[in-house]
This record gives sequence, C-alpha cells and structure tokens, in this order.
Amino acid sequence: MKNVIIIGSGMGGLIAGNLLAKKGHKVTIFEAHSMPGGYTAGFFRKGYYFESGTLGFEASASVFKAMKDIGVFEKSDFVKLRMRFVSEDLNGTPENYDDYKKMIYAGFPAEKEKLDTFFSELDKTAGMMGNVDEPMPFLYSGLKMFKSMLPYILSGPKQMKLARQYGNMTSSEFAAKYFEKDSKLFKVFSGFGYPDMPSMYVGTGLAGMFTDYWTVQGGMQSWADLLAENFRKLGGDLELNSHVDKIITKNGAAVGVLCKNTVYDADYVISAGDYKKTFLKLLDGQSLIPQALQDKIESAAVSEGFYTVYLGLNMSNEELGKYMKVPYVFTYNYKPGYDIYNSEDAEFFSKTSAALYSPSMVNPKHAPEGKSSLMLQTTVPYHWMDNWGGGDKEVYGQLKEKAMDAMIDSASRLIPGLKAYIEYKDAATPLTYEKFTYNTDGASSAWSWNPKKKFYKNSMSVNIETPVKNLYIGSCWAMQIGGVPGALAAAYQCAKKIK
Repeated sequence: MKNVIIIGSGMGGLIAGNLLAKKGHKVTIFEAHSMPGGYTAGFFRKGYYFESGTLGFEASASVFKAMKDIGVFEKSDFVKLRMRFVSEDLNGTPENYDDYKKMIYAGFPAEKEKLDTFFSELDKTAGMMGNVDEPMPFLYSGLKMFKSMLPYILSGPKQMKLARQYGNMTSSEFAAKYFEKDSKLFKVFSGFGYPDMPSMYVGTGLAGMFTDYWTVQGGMQSWADLLAENFRKLGGDLELNSHVDKIITKNGAAVGVLCKNTVYDADYVISAGDYKKTFLKLLDGQSLIPQALQDKIESAAVSEGFYTVYLGLNMSNEELGKYMKVPYVFTYNYKPGYDIYNSEDAEFFSKTSAALYSPSMVNPKHAPEGKSSLMLQTTVPYHWMDNWGGGDKEVYGQLKEKAMDAMIDSASRLIPGLKAYIEYKDAATPLTYEKFTYNTDGASSAWSWNPKKKFYKNSMSVNIETPVKNLYIGSCWAMQIGGVPGALAAAYQCAKKIK
C-alpha cells in the first residue's frame, strides 16, 4: 500500500483518487475550496442552480467506462444534449453531421459551390479521432490497451497524412481558404470551438458533438459529489478548505505537501490542477526544473477563459422553451470588428457570439417552481481591459456589469423582453475562474488549442511524468487539448504508474 496525496478534486483528481483507493492505497485529496469539482462544479443561488463553467462533456464511452470501473455508473444520471444553432441565416437542431451540413446549405444557398469545396476537405477529418463508441486506449493496460490501439495503428498512415496536412493549420486559416475573411461563413467555421484550434479538430468536433455530447441531469456538482462520496466509502480522505502551499521534495523526489502549516508525508504526489502553478508556485525547489523548461512553462499559452452570466428568471421552463426549443443554443453574432485577440476592445461583448444554456430545462429542480435558470457564456480575450480593471475593484465591477448587460442584450434577440424576467443575476470572469480553480488566467481547458502555441509536441499524448520523481500530473493539463477526456486519461495513467 502506498501513501498518495492528490492536490485538487476536479474530475482528474476525483477519478485518480477513486481508482487508487480501490486498489487499496491510502489516498488523501486536498481541495482548496468548500466543495469538490473544480471546473466541473455547480452551485445554487436563491433557489436557482447553475453550472460553474463546464456545461457538458464528450468521449462518453471513456466516461462511462470510468464510472463502471469505479462502480458508480448505475448511480449516474447522464443525459445527451442537443445543440441548436441560431443566427439571421441559421435555425436548426441537427441530429448528426449530415443534418448540420444540410442546415448550412439551407442557410447559405448562394454559397453552394464554395460549401461543396469546403466540405469535401472537411469531411476528410471528420473521423480522425476514431470510433467515439469505444473508450480511449489510455484507459486500458496490457493486451486490452494494444487491442484498443489497433484501429489507430492500422489507420496510422492515413492519420499521419491528414495530420501533416491539417495538424498545424488553424481553423481560421482553413476557413480563409474557402471564404472571405469576415464573411458570415468565415465567422461560422473559424469560430467553432476554441479560437484558432487545429483545423483537423473542426471536422472531428462537428462529427461528434451532435451524437456524443452529454451533461448530468442532477448537475455537474452532483457528479463530483457522487465521486467524492464513493472515494470516501473506499477509505479515501477528502480534505476540503485545504489549500496546499508547497509540494515538499527531498533528493529530487516529491515526499509530501505543506498545508495549513502542517507537513503531510507521501510516497507519491499527484498534482490534479494547473501545470504552471504546480512548478512555478507550489514546488519547493525550483532547481529541480531545468531552466529551459521553466522558461517554457512560464511563456506557454493557455486556453481562453470564459465569461459566464447566471440568470434566475421569473419565467417557466415551458415559456423559456418556446424560445430556446432545447436547453443548449449557440447564437451567432455577425457584428463587424470581433477579435478574440483584442484585449482593448471595450465593446467586445456586444460583438461576440454566445452559448445559452438552461440547467432548469434539463432538470426542473434547478429552479423554483414556475421559474427557470439560464446561463450565457462566451470565450474572452486574455486580460481584457487591463485584466478586468488592473486590480481596481470598482473598475472591475463596472466592466463586469457592462459585459453582463451586453450579453443580456444579445440574448434578448432570441428571448424577447429577457431583462424584464430577471430576478437574479451575476457573472463569472476569468479572474473568478482563476480564483476558484487556480487555473492560470482562468484557462477553461488547460493549454492553448492553437497548434502554433503547443506546449506538448504531440497533441494526443498523455504527459503525467515530471522532472521530479514521484510527482505526477493527474489533470487535464497532462494533455494539450485538456477537457474531461484529458483529465480521464491522466487519472488512469497515474493509477497505472502507482502500483
């Protein structure tokens, strides 16, 4: 039996904790906040429930396998999410990738020739990520891992050719090959997913999002709570309100952590949180990290943060549903001047497209009877407006309110008279997310998705090992593209390493 300390109770930390506790190890998870979950958390305010940031997940086969391995699948209440797209040209809820293409063609009939050429290329990448009905190979070991990797090995030459062609091309560069910059179709396709994500992920993402995007009926927090409860039943110790101040090392190896002026010994330490802060803030000996790696970590780009508006509405789910149709709606904004890299654009939030998500349409218990909850969410430029006011609390509040008003105005195009129904409102900025998740700049999915700003050479690799012996990365930061799948892969690899 090994003594293992995990820093952070996000999805990676909780899954790693469960897997290791199930193997009989003594596991303690230290969580800085009063509840587990990290980005996959949620909260109630005045009777309304909201997701903190993460609305759902993909790679369901991997998630379901993990829940079965841990023994909580039967207690989980996962539900599939459908996405509706709305703009002045589009209005549809595709069931699959082909439906999506039909919607685009119907919305832009004059662009058929360009769309034919565009989709002929995009289709080539639509199946690059393999069979979405099968778990990731990283969740297996031994012969089972080899068998699960076999389809990837057999398709290797084709995958490598596509990766060479599209792997270093951004979604904006790909869209610009077929559509004029700032045209509506350029904005539709360059704006899919994360800004300037690899073009090869656009086809893959579109192919999977209509058939493999899920949420939790009880809310993301209920999922984190379920994993936390099971972890404790397995003998694990979850310490909430317990911020780790230092990772203690000795002779080049991690040997414990410092928390609340107390040293806790460990055979292994798993950092299930921000990679940058692990090595630049928590590690007690910077000499263990080569200077070149320190510089690389310091300068590495992270994924964009979210700005999320939380609204409690004096409107029934039925009434809200007349406008939303489904709980998750993506609305396009074609206003000129949108630039995700312009941190000085004071009017950014009046130009950005946004997702609308209603937790209470997924589960009526997420709002008081006869009322509904609604979230408005978009990605924002790094350090918008001098990082939201340059530390001035009054300016911060003004900027937060201005952004909120702009987002509500935008959502009112879909939900007429929205402002009159608002009983509760608040918002989270990237600074909010950094405060509660400790992710650098409030990063919503670990490292940058831009292929020209990669931290890891291989975007699909799982990188749990560090220059410090017995210190592993057990969060989404172990993979370039992060997210719930990245957290899962890292958790399994950590559990495999610790025998």
